[in-house]
Amino acid sequence: MLTINTFKRGLKKGIITAKDLSKVIIPVYIIVSLLKETVIIDTISNFLAPMMNLFGLPGSASIILVLGNLINTYGAIGAMASFDLTIKQITIIAVMISFSHSLIIESTIIKKIGVNPFKVAFMRILLSILAGISLNLLYING
Repeated sequence: MLTINTFKRGLKKGIITAKDLSKVIIPVYIIVSLLKETVIIDTISNFLAPMMNLFGLPGSASIILVLGNLINTYGAIGAMASFDLTIKQITIIAVMISFSHSLIIESTIIKKIGVNPFKVAFMRILLSILAGISLNLLYING
């Protein structure tokens, strides 16, 4: 049953969650936005553009994928917010990161349960790549 206490607890947990997420999203957004004003993002984007084209993504999306794969999905969201992307591109990035997010942290956990983290990371990255290529080929509205 919904009571005032239920509402208060939910509001409190929501505020705490928003605060925790903002600790990652806001700094990444600021850093990526500042880096866009330098030659760093352009250099990385131009170098990786041919590979990113397989996924229907601009070269700058490589920054988003690296952050999502190495840090977490919230880092990727912070970076994604600082780029002008189409719905198609956002969808492709989201699906790719859903397969291969937080590789460092999750590989450590996987190793502790006795599974080979390199095999799991390889499979996750491979699935991410295949999903990105497939979505690019199948997604009609860009």
